[in-house]
Amino acid sequence: MKLTIKLEEIAMFIAAVYFLSIYNLGLSAWVWFLLFFAPDLGMLGYVINTRIGALTYNLFHHKGIAISLSLIGYFLHNDILIASGALLVAHAAFDRMLGFGLKYDDNFKHTHLSDVAYEL
Repeated sequence: MKLTIKLEEIAMFIAAVYFLSIYNLGLSAWVWFLLFFAPDLGMLGYVINTRIGALTYNLFHHKGIAISLSLIGYFLHNDILIASGALLVAHAAFDRMLGFGLKYDDNFKHTHLSDVAYEL
């Protein structure tokens, strides 16, 4: 099952990167590389406590929110929203491909994929 999930995440990552190549907003690759890690700023909530940390982390890594953002951008003809949603999907898929899932509020390492997120 882990292999199936990883393959699915790889496919989503590739699809999201493809959409980013279309909606690149004229930004260079190094800017996109930096922006790729921006959703990890959601971890800053852990400075307050694990409940807030899990909430902010999950908000920045939720694929439903990311896809909704892209769809809203598509219907509003807003390339920035489309690219932002695609970037969030790519980041979330990459994280899950590595075994980092959405967080429970009791412990940073307790995710919807496993109790120890560092299993590769």
